[in-house]
Amino acid sequence: MLTRPSSDVDEGTGVVGVLSFMICLYLLAALAVDPLSGLFILLLGTMLPMIVWSIVVVKTHLRPDAGLDFNRTLSNAEAWPISLTKLLGLYTIFAAIGLCYFVLEHYRARQYGLYLASMSMAAPLLVFLAPFYVHVVTRRMMEPRDGLWHVGMVLRGKRAEADIAKVKDHILAWTIKGFFLAFMMSILPFVTTDVLEELRAPGVLMSVGTTLLLVQVLFLIDACIGTIGYICTFRVLNTHIRSANPYLDAWIFALICYPPFIIMRDGGPLNYHTGTRDWSDWLSGHPVLLSIWGIMILILCAVYAWSTAVFGLRFSNLTHRGIITTGPYRFFKHPAYLSKNIFWWMSVMPFLSTMGPKRAIQNCILLLAVNVVYLMRARTEERHLMQDPAYQRYAQWIAEAGFLPRLWNFFWRSAKPTQHKD
Repeated sequence: MLTRPSSDVDEGTGVVGVLSFMICLYLLAALAVDPLSGLFILLLGTMLPMIVWSIVVVKTHLRPDAGLDFNRTLSNAEAWPISLTKLLGLYTIFAAIGLCYFVLEHYRARQYGLYLASMSMAAPLLVFLAPFYVHVVTRRMMEPRDGLWHVGMVLRGKRAEADIAKVKDHILAWTIKGFFLAFMMSILPFVTTDVLEELRAPGVLMSVGTTLLLVQVLFLIDACIGTIGYICTFRVLNTHIRSANPYLDAWIFALICYPPFIIMRDGGPLNYHTGTRDWSDWLSGHPVLLSIWGIMILILCAVYAWSTAVFGLRFSNLTHRGIITTGPYRFFKHPAYLSKNIFWWMSVMPFLSTMGPKRAIQNCILLLAVNVVYLMRARTEERHLMQDPAYQRYAQWIAEAGFLPRLWNFFWRSAKPTQHKD
């Protein structure tokens, strides 16, 4: 039996995040705080303890893969030319992302209002603090000429001195951050509002509403910690992006799962919701089955939230930010995708339809197509991560000691006839 590879990510950071989240959510539900203020309190109240834990307890800044050496510091004279080149690249990237938000029709929708307003307020602070952060980190980097420096060199007209592969990778990483941070912040206010309203509603803990509320809370944990992951891409936290997924098909399969490209929503080609009803409606007349079904859904949602929480400050789509072998990743390479796709079958119940069996069959085929999309997301993510020997060892370990191989071995041994000696 292979030994499980060590994880690049400290599991305690995620635990701290979830505990901090639950404390903040309890306080927000008990206090008369409006949902929008509650959202920022929830984000900061979850993020700050995770950052403190990472620095004070885990000491992420001292880990070798952080790329920092506090015993070797560049002089200001050596570091400033590098830092200024990086700042040119950073400010240009900020401007490009801001221009996209300003020009693209998608970001004029109401749900992005809070995010864009927040970015407008934060922009001056980011511009002011960036030189301090970039210079301090640059002086202590083992390799100060990183992807951002190569971007700056191209902008300075010194393309011959720049590594174009690193330029492309850095631009892809920032594209991912700009796209997904906006998306996460667009959904957070609505989920936060719904959860706080449900928590404050009388009698919510007296019925099936308990299960529905817990499902919302678990999805809010996922959204909150996921958002924090996109915010905290800092080398001092060892949460910087090692590389962005370079494969076009990986981007296609990922982006079609999110607005404005999403193909599963109403009117989309893979909309499997037509004529469906919620699981709690279909099973309302069967209390025992309703309870069992609800517990199974809660377990799936808990695995999904756990899969995000175990990332700690590193959650991100389409990137490599360290290999995780703890939490649900002890059992599956893609526990979030697995639990999410099973959840859709159990919560939407596409095999039942108010429009008859024909529509139910169509919905099942469409949801199977959605499952294939997520299978391809998993495959393309693995193709990217397999470039890291650490992930190769992890994939080999899962193939031998993961949940499915262990289950197979258990039933295979049970099915074998017992050998008796005469």
